[in-house]
Amino acid sequence: MLRWHTLAVYFRRKYGTRVQKIPLDAGASCPNRDGALSRCGCTFCNASGSGSGLGGRGFSLDSQWLAWLEKYRTTDADRAFMAYLQSYSNTYGSPERLQLLLQQVAALPGCLGVAVGTRPDCLDQRKLDMLAACGAPVSVTVRDAEHYTRNADGDNGQKSGLAEVWLELGLQSMHDATLRRINRGHDAACSEWAVRAAAARGLAVCGHLMAGLPGEDEKAFLQSLDWALSLPLRGLKIHNVYVPLGTALARQYEEGGYKPLARDEYVDLLCAALPRIPSTMIMHRVQSDPAPGELLAPAWAAEKRGVITDLRRAMTARDLWQGKAADVPEARPEWYGG
Repeated sequence: MLRWHTLAVYFRRKYGTRVQKIPLDAGASCPNRDGALSRCGCTFCNASGSGSGLGGRGFSLDSQWLAWLEKYRTTDADRAFMAYLQSYSNTYGSPERLQLLLQQVAALPGCLGVAVGTRPDCLDQRKLDMLAACGAPVSVTVRDAEHYTRNADGDNGQKSGLAEVWLELGLQSMHDATLRRINRGHDAACSEWAVRAAAARGLAVCGHLMAGLPGEDEKAFLQSLDWALSLPLRGLKIHNVYVPLGTALARQYEEGGYKPLARDEYVDLLCAALPRIPSTMIMHRVQSDPAPGELLAPAWAAEKRGVITDLRRAMTARDLWQGKAADVPEARPEWYGG
């Protein structure tokens, strides 16, 4: 049985098929890297901005997209695809750059939708209007999803817009002291403004929170979770903090100034967090996913499947599910049975 409302289940219930997110690097920058705010970046951020770095090496969006399509179709051709602009801050820069980027994504063969990763301080009214405008004006059916799947090798046909548009915002924490500690470069008020302004335009917003940030314990994380749940979010990503090589956090770890969460501590934290999240919230992720070769510590952060198994077992043993302490204390949610 499902114990939390996964993104995969949301997609299958909505479109009747699996939807695969394809990570793309659009060669974006970040004000916390290029000197606008600092050149250090967030203390936990790796050199490629939590992405592949392919854009900076000259690979076009088209070439990245087609390479991923070929890879996924060797294992399962019966799925639809959407673009995930992941690396760095994809709304940073001029509105004209963002407009061109969205047009390029919409033209990708077989692209059902887009998830745009960025920082709250890299948005303004005009950019939010552009993001809202790239969505389809009508609901998309299972037949539409099949169309996007069939046409992934060529012309998309007469699409009126992208069917699925998500804005992914790195909120990280509600605690301004923590945000300063990790050199984030914006405060929680900025995050609140961005979420509310995006949601007011009908955009689906996924907020990212980090568990185990320097100076924070479980209580501090749960305070951030409750704060995030007070905002008009439609999705959440929860990341366990891991230590990437070559980062400021790596130096703190090696000097004894930072200790990552243990595996069982993280499972216990999720068991405390998921029941207080309403069952309608879509959980895009409940664990970080280090890139190959970047992980310094903890070793268990690379064992994604094992940690997910541990979480399922712990929630089953404790008779917990997402929403149990929120909107569905007794009845099981619709997605519970898969």
